[in-house]
Amino acid sequence: MSWLGRLRAGLGRSSEKLAQGITGIFTGRRPDAVTLEELEELLIAADLGPTTAAQLAAALGQRRFDTDAGPDAIRAALAEDIAAILAPVARPLVVDGAHRPHVILVVGVNGSGKTTTIGKLGKAFVDDGKKVMLAAGDTFRAAAVEQLQIWGQRIGAPVVARTTGADAAGLAYDALAEAQRAGADVLLIDTAGRLHNKADLMAELQKVIRVLKKLDATAPHDVLLVLDATIGQNAHSQVEVFRQMTEVTGLVVTKLDGSARGGVIVGLAGRFGLPIHAVGVGESADDLRPFDAGEFARALVGL
Repeated sequence: MSWLGRLRAGLGRSSEKLAQGITGIFTGRRPDAVTLEELEELLIAADLGPTTAAQLAAALGQRRFDTDAGPDAIRAALAEDIAAILAPVARPLVVDGAHRPHVILVVGVNGSGKTTTIGKLGKAFVDDGKKVMLAAGDTFRAAAVEQLQIWGQRIGAPVVARTTGADAAGLAYDALAEAQRAGADVLLIDTAGRLHNKADLMAELQKVIRVLKKLDATAPHDVLLVLDATIGQNAHSQVEVFRQMTEVTGLVVTKLDGSARGGVIVGLAGRFGLPIHAVGVGESADDLRPFDAGEFARALVGL
């Protein structure tokens, strides 16, 4: 299946809910105060969030439709308006050649797909001809270290790891020093995600950033927050929490294939305006791709 086919399949549960709802609201009815309120409620239920839902319903109310316009015309117009919200944040993750290595710190709660995302991003960079190193900074979980080592073997990238419970900041420092000596283009650093002890996690992440700056005052060059799409509106609170801990520069959204909550991406874009670098719709390395606003918007509404 093509990437677009996988995206549509992954968003199938989200798009089915929206498409059926729009058909139910607008079959034989035109956009007016009543139908637009029903649409707004549908969009909120589809995890786009109250503010974004109200914005989209209002924009639809400003459009002029033919007298015989049906649900398909509404969906096409809605896709255009959603794409307009998403377009400013749909930015690929670009490695800055002025930094060697370009340091990418990857954060997020346990289970969001951080380690897998690092492996997939690493593969994309390797395929692009870049020299990549990985750092197993989630020293709290032996499974995370092992998983990253497997990805390293798979993509041919060395992995800096230490024993379980080792100091994460010390590991990050060593990894950057090794990457500098090796002339690596990219260093991807995994981190812990134990939100049940937020103060400790915040202190750990801030310490990691401090020690990286001892070797490169500009590092980290990107801080990626990995979000699991299946958590829906809880993604908003995770963005808030991790922005308090560190300067998040962009988002990666995973597990769209297991979710009926793909609409949350639209709400995140409208509320935070953070770049959405990539979305994932499966487990294989090719299932994480750069985020395309138009493709996503049309797939979301079932076009």
